[in-house]
Amino acid sequence: MNNLNENSLEPVALFIAGKFVPSIDMETLSAFSPFDGSVIGQFYKAKANDVDLAVEAAYSAFYSGPWKKITPKEIGEALAEITTGLKKNMSQLIKTEILDAGSTQKKAREDVFLSIKCMNYYTEWASGRTTIEEIANLSRSGIQQNFIQHDPVGVCAAIIPWNFPLKMAVWKIAQALATGNTIVLKPSEETVLSAYKLAEIISQTSIPDGVVNIVAGIGNEAGEALVKHPKVDKISFTGSTDVGKKIMALASETLKNVTLECGGKSANIVLDDVEIDLAVDGAIYSMFYHSGQCCEAGTLLFLPEKFHDKFVEQLITKVKNFKVGDPSARETHIGPLISERQQKRVLGYIEKAKEHGATLVIGGGIPDDVDFSDGYFVEPTIFTEVTMDMAIAQEEIFGPVLCVLKYNDETDLLEKVNGTKFGLAGGIWSSNRDRAFELAKKIRTGTVWINDYHLIDEKAPFGGYKQSGIGREFGDAGASHFTEAKHIHWGEIENKERTIRMKTIVPS
Repeated sequence: MNNLNENSLEPVALFIAGKFVPSIDMETLSAFSPFDGSVIGQFYKAKANDVDLAVEAAYSAFYSGPWKKITPKEIGEALAEITTGLKKNMSQLIKTEILDAGSTQKKAREDVFLSIKCMNYYTEWASGRTTIEEIANLSRSGIQQNFIQHDPVGVCAAIIPWNFPLKMAVWKIAQALATGNTIVLKPSEETVLSAYKLAEIISQTSIPDGVVNIVAGIGNEAGEALVKHPKVDKISFTGSTDVGKKIMALASETLKNVTLECGGKSANIVLDDVEIDLAVDGAIYSMFYHSGQCCEAGTLLFLPEKFHDKFVEQLITKVKNFKVGDPSARETHIGPLISERQQKRVLGYIEKAKEHGATLVIGGGIPDDVDFSDGYFVEPTIFTEVTMDMAIAQEEIFGPVLCVLKYNDETDLLEKVNGTKFGLAGGIWSSNRDRAFELAKKIRTGTVWINDYHLIDEKAPFGGYKQSGIGREFGDAGASHFTEAKHIHWGEIENKERTIRMKTIVPS
């Protein structure tokens, strides 16, 4: 069966047990271009029965197939094949990200590069991984030895959003496989094409059938079936807080291992000692990257009173120069939102902000150019006079809407910054390293960038405090969520201490 064939009208197939197959009931969904709303393809819609087949394939591969006996070195070799496939398909992957997700050409190129970088990192990480280690301070020569064995969790279910479809798919698959697990990935129904292109790449490697399975479907059908499946051992979810809560509740029925990377309302803080030009660029980059469709976007910009007006003027001047338009054009800075539904949602927040008394200083609507009439665009938008009791300051908008707030001193600042239900990320712009570092330690959030933003790396943990999630991706903290720690104790045969201890209950 054909998969991503541009010259065919055949629907994109599910990837189960190493084969591309239609859904059981043959129902399909359409994939739409965010740029002009046109249909760019069809794909089979997975439901509970299809999910069951995918989970059974992953279960069989983990417990019965050759993957069960694979060594870390062999896992590294398998991941290296995926890395090679990603490199060979760079041009097609970039094109797919632009077409399917509305990514600008610059973002799409970066996402493909970072996907390759991530897979390459886990190639090396898996190859050098130690699955068993001695507990040195507990082991005692001639008496006992103690070890920790790091076992894979088992069958992993990964559910990803639409804003970074390829990168998220690679993140989940790389972490699961590097730690010896099998996986069923459910991409968002808004962006399925990159995940299935990745499936094509994986199908051409030596990775055994069933180790990786990819099924696209609606969240309340395929997603729920995956979360509730009794043979799924772990859930790794990236998406909204509301959906994360629902997943956590469903997973509690079988006490699954759950990690959730959920919503954000991140603070981008400018201190009064900073070089303003650098901070202005940083504020724009933190907020308007991918049209604000980033969970950790710097949506709340905190400015000191003394240069608030000057800073906002410079923001407006630069935002006026944005090129909004066709994401495939090299000169485009801002592309479309993912869907008409998301466009209406963002415009609704803009209207709500006006009603609540925020001051609109630029943007606030749909571009009036005729080229935008069929796409899902929203102008880059900035509000000043925002207060923390407004919806736009408390709720995740997921669009190009920047909220500017003033602060008086550090006490006032921290009260506002830590005054949301979220705690995913944030930024600080300062010329004083010690001052910025001390402030960073007081912010209740999973990542703080100083004089930078959006830097997420496989070596460092990423995740949120409060309602921004549970657990971490990446680093040692991330790997721990994909493994089970088993304590193995060896008692020496002539261990007198053990003999004396056991005699307290064992009769002579």
